[in-house]
Amino acid sequence: MSDSVDTQISNYYDKLLKRNAGEPEFHQAVSEVLESLKIVLEKDSHYADDGLIERLCEPERQLIFRVPWIDDQGQVQVNRGFRVQFNSALGPYKGGLRFHPSVNLGIIKFLGFEQIFKNSLTGLPIGGGKGGSDFDPKGKSDREIMRFCQSFMTELHRHIGEYRDVPAGDIGVGGREIGFLFGQYRRLSNQHESGVLTGKGLAWGGSLVRTEATGYGLVYLTQEMMQTHGESFDGAKVIVSGSGNVAIYAAQKVQQLGGTVVAMSDSSGYITCPNGVDIDLIKDVKEVRRERISAYAAEAGSGVEYHAGGNIWEVAADVALPCATQNELDGDDAKLLADNGVRYVAEGANMPCTPEAVHYFQSADVNFAPGKAANAGGVATSALEMQQNATRDSWSFEYTDERLRQIMTNIFKNVDKTAKQYDREGDYVIGANIAGFKKVADAMLAQGII
Repeated sequence: MSDSVDTQISNYYDKLLKRNAGEPEFHQAVSEVLESLKIVLEKDSHYADDGLIERLCEPERQLIFRVPWIDDQGQVQVNRGFRVQFNSALGPYKGGLRFHPSVNLGIIKFLGFEQIFKNSLTGLPIGGGKGGSDFDPKGKSDREIMRFCQSFMTELHRHIGEYRDVPAGDIGVGGREIGFLFGQYRRLSNQHESGVLTGKGLAWGGSLVRTEATGYGLVYLTQEMMQTHGESFDGAKVIVSGSGNVAIYAAQKVQQLGGTVVAMSDSSGYITCPNGVDIDLIKDVKEVRRERISAYAAEAGSGVEYHAGGNIWEVAADVALPCATQNELDGDDAKLLADNGVRYVAEGANMPCTPEAVHYFQSADVNFAPGKAANAGGVATSALEMQQNATRDSWSFEYTDERLRQIMTNIFKNVDKTAKQYDREGDYVIGANIAGFKKVADAMLAQGII
């Protein structure tokens, strides 16, 4: 590493910290990518031209807006809405909306920055963006959620469109919320522009497999990683943290491929299930009844135990799929997993592993796939939904699932090949960051200084 490149990156990162104070998640995401880009700039110095790195790390547009709504008691509530349109060099901005009390500008910028590279890796013509609100859907009635979504979209609608910015769901935004958002958009725009949101209902422009896509895609990519070492999910014990959409469908696909999901969790604790998870029951508890995972343990029968609080990463397994939230798995947890026999870790959530955890996995020869590659299945299938909307077509589940599997296979092969090209074989963090970066960077350089 030359001092000039190292100094250049260090100086820029210091500048970024000052310009984006109080945004630790964004800092963490940028730091990881910049660390990977040092070896790119050593080999391909033209990527340092024309302020490319600075432009890449600065959003094209940041929107913050007030969202007033009326609760069931007739009281006016006020939340804050966000949309960060980060980079459109490859296509319209694409990324989900997150409704959660933890949402702030730094969280949205971190997610939007990651989305640039994730979308690039899919090979599809979509740029990176993200949005959301500090609104909490938990405990709210359907009418309250509807009123909030209508107010949120009243402001957002003027900034989105199928050729401009196409939001989807994320934490706290599922089919119900997408329905309310789309209904308000249609009302305000006076047209049925089905390509403006993805994750829609099947009867009004949605795509089969979109619900399952992030979880299924995570498992497809992990399977490719395992196959490079002559292993598979058949007979493997798997930990899946979380019990939301990504976790449930990852668990389903793992068990379809012959693995056993031995533990799942939510914010209250975790369950151990030596004989595997009952997918129908976990769907009923979490998706239909919206109850705690302890309810699953109470109904699942013998062998299943609920652990209030506790640490799911203490469970012995072969594969770990963190699917809950950012920074849920730290360096101590990584050591626990490695000591208990885990050989493969793939991120289903966005940045669920801290930098210390990632470094430990790499030092302990645990194969690790970062979220920008491993959880790209959701946005990939959203782009497939956009294709179907554009052609007024509807594809079968089997055809769409096969397209998803091919995309995830191609992502892994691209990441693996790129790591080898830069003499970092097996380092899928380096491979994902560089492969995602180069496609966006080449487009930005070709389009001039904008």
